[in-house]
Amino acid sequence: MAIVVDLDRLLAERNLSVGEFAATVGITPANIAVLKNGRAKAVRFTTLDAICDALGCQPGDVLRWMPDDVEEGQGVSEQLPSPAAHGISKGCSSKPI
Repeated sequence: MAIVVDLDRLLAERNLSVGEFAATVGITPANIAVLKNGRAKAVRFTTLDAICDALGCQPGDVLRWMPDDVEEGQGVSEQLPSPAAHGISKGCSSKPI
């Protein structure tokens, strides 16, 4: 899976149990487990907002992208192509889509 959910690390850093966290966010512990285990196919923005509010973090602290061919725990930066390889330059505009 290319999107990794880092809830285990965040909960451990904050000494929160899954039950406490689920109650704070307003979703079931089973759904927290689905997120933590990488089985979720989607996350509603309202749920992501509640997660970030409960943990005092940014969405990028919860979710990160990892190429499919890189195993968990390996360094990613050495294996990713440079932005220029994708036609991205420093001077590109950042128009909203």
